[in-house]
Amino acid sequence: MFVSYLAGFSLGLSLILAIGAQNAFVLKQGLKKHHVFVVCFICALSDAVLISLGVAGFGAIVKEFPLIEVISRYAGATFLVIYGVKSFHSAFKTTHALDAEGELPASLMKTVLVCLAFTWLNPHVYLDTFVLLGSISTQYEATKMWFALGAITGSFVFFFTLGYGARMLIPVFQKPVSWKVLEFIIGLIMFAIAASLLVS
Repeated sequence: MFVSYLAGFSLGLSLILAIGAQNAFVLKQGLKKHHVFVVCFICALSDAVLISLGVAGFGAIVKEFPLIEVISRYAGATFLVIYGVKSFHSAFKTTHALDAEGELPASLMKTVLVCLAFTWLNPHVYLDTFVLLGSISTQYEATKMWFALGAITGSFVFFFTLGYGARMLIPVFQKPVSWKVLEFIIGLIMFAIAASLLVS
């Protein structure tokens, strides 16, 4: 059981370590200290649902109905382009730096909706959870649920570490140029991922 759990934990963690749109959003919320727990929890819980469905065999549904992937891909690309434009706009504004301590946070509802969009409009998350983790879990047929639990644990560990660990970088982001660089990098990430979705 432990071997299956460790395999799931390691694989689940490795799949989300890359800096993507969702991770960039979590990092930014952590730096600003805005609804950090809710954002981390939504991301991790969404992963838990998708991993569970993938291990349960729902990956076959996506393969059977490829239109699901196509719709998700274009919807996700559109969302990423819009968010990328907002990040570039913020990067090139001549106003003062964002204040991690005192900036008025976006409403909880708006933050939740954006977080859900980053998670559920990302086609890669379905590939990683439904297809990849789902298919690999068949190698651990007798202990499949332990494999899934390991992957889910990896997701919770990663998102909460990213969200709350970002606070250690707050002194760096008290400088106006640091926020501008971050916004610019986030914009590039959004555009790059959107482009990869459209050409894939």
